[in-house]
Amino acid sequence: MSKLVVEGVGRTFPGVRGGAPTEALQPISLAVADNDFITILGPSGCGKSTLLRVVAGLDTPTTGRVLLDGAPVTGPGADRGMVFQSYTLFPWLTVRQNICFGLREKGLPARRQDEIAAHYVAKVGLAGFEHHFPKMLSGGMQQRTAIARALATEPKILLLDEPFGALDNQTRALMQELLLAIWESEKKTVLFVTHDIEESIFMAGRVVVMSARPGRIKAEVAVDLAHPRHYTVKTTPEFSALKARLTEEIRVEALKVATAA
Repeated sequence: MSKLVVEGVGRTFPGVRGGAPTEALQPISLAVADNDFITILGPSGCGKSTLLRVVAGLDTPTTGRVLLDGAPVTGPGADRGMVFQSYTLFPWLTVRQNICFGLREKGLPARRQDEIAAHYVAKVGLAGFEHHFPKMLSGGMQQRTAIARALATEPKILLLDEPFGALDNQTRALMQELLLAIWESEKKTVLFVTHDIEESIFMAGRVVVMSARPGRIKAEVAVDLAHPRHYTVKTTPEFSALKARLTEEIRVEALKVATAA
């Protein structure tokens, strides 16, 4: 049985001030197996973030449904960890306190909270920064904390909405390697939204390509690159071939957006 099943999920937003409604997503169906790392790639405004929000339970589909381990998703839940592009740490809490937030809500004993926080602080390379507040951290360090917080509650699936989009290129590359290394060691099921073609290939076992709005799944491309992955894989002929194919797929959709404007 698939870990996550998206069945005919569509989303239409009401018109503003009596205007026509906006169809963000045409009915989409997608199956994600346990331990899969799936990237969702598409042009701006194609509905990929809307799809992720529906899976997270932060938005309600107009049609269709989402199943996680066979149970319908009807709202947010601790079984889904979410990391956003914008920095969403609680500014009044330290790194450790941010990581422990969900654990405290679950009622775990303080000692167990400390053990889990220490584990993930080490995993994301923040040892020595446990008692720092978000304003004292770089953007990359804040996203490391957000990833640790999302993983600490042991969610069934990790959802990431362009989590590295606001970072500089070098930090972004390092964060890609960090997240991939965590996935390779812990084998979480991951759904990762991006508009960056190289990122979509480097991170994924499968790339789901979305069309211009109204979004639909245009193609699914398997990424048969070995693990563990090193950044040098980006210079291989296999990576270049995948990049060329996906560039063409996205270019066609981006041109649709440009000509419709």
